[in-house]
Amino acid sequence: MGLAQQALWITALAAAPILLPALIAGLFIGMVQAATSINEQTLSFIPKLLVVGAMLAIFGGSIFVLIADFTREIFERIPDLLQ
Repeated sequence: MGLAQQALWITALAAAPILLPALIAGLFIGMVQAATSINEQTLSFIPKLLVVGAMLAIFGGSIFVLIADFTREIFERIPDLLQ
């Protein structure tokens, strides 16, 4: 059970730097669309795509290191899990 909990925590840590800025950008764009009555789908998609791309460029390396360390730890724990 501890392994599954740790996997979920690593997943949350890896996804948060990407999803939270996209959520904030979506909320901001939604408010602008509601205020201006512009309901264009690409107007909400393109900025969120750019935000996600920027966050991947900024945090991608640290996310990769986090997942690689977790994977290495899993492989090191295989003998303990089999006993």
